Amino acid sequence: MIEHSYKVMVKTLETIQTQKGITYDSFHKMIAELLAEGKTTGENHSEAMIHYTVMNQKRMLRHDKNLKFSDEVKELFANYDRKVLWVVLTEAWCGDAAHTVPVMAKLAELSENIELQILLRDENLELMDEYLTNGGRSIPKLIAFDAETKEEIGNWGPRPVELQESYMQMRAEEKPFEEIKEVLQKWYNKDKGQTTIQEIVKSVLK
Repeated sequence: MIEHSYKVMVKTLETIQTQKGITYDSFHKMIAELLAEGKTTGENHSEAMIHYTVMNQKRMLRHDKNLKFSDEVKELFANYDRKVLWVVLTEAWCGDAAHTVPVMAKLAELSENIELQILLRDENLELMDEYLTNGGRSIPKLIAFDAETKEEIGNWGPRPVELQESYMQMRAEEKPFEEIKEVLQKWYNKDKGQTTIQEIVKSVLK
């Protein structure tokens, strides 16, 4: 486990040091610039993918404005004294990411010891393939590393456990994509990021 984590950490640091890693604010700016050119991240710039990206940008901005943290969570992060790097693998068109990446970013802002860097999945497949979900390159994926020991602390994603179970069940029942997407969106809108907060705390705040 330690050898695996060290290998991944070294590759991740090298990637970030070559300026491929970006902050959450820079991710927002990049998406806006791409949309202005009629593009999104990745190679598929179809009308559907552009539409997903437009909607995701709106959702992210909404979460940025409305996301609430309990006093307990704020205190937990304010007192967190371990220097860590949070690496987030994602893409602008990813529907789940629009609801959970803002949570990751805002949580990281609560602690001066957490650095968050975003990497685009399709530009970092070697790293992505270390963290597959049921054999698939599901995103977003949050991976936390100790900045000093280069040990993996934990990882989370691509979505909350309860929602992942529902998603897998709907896939097994061969539900239409649009129906699955609607169920996911309704769940996220109702939950308002609270389950994601709880799971991230348990998974990577160690």
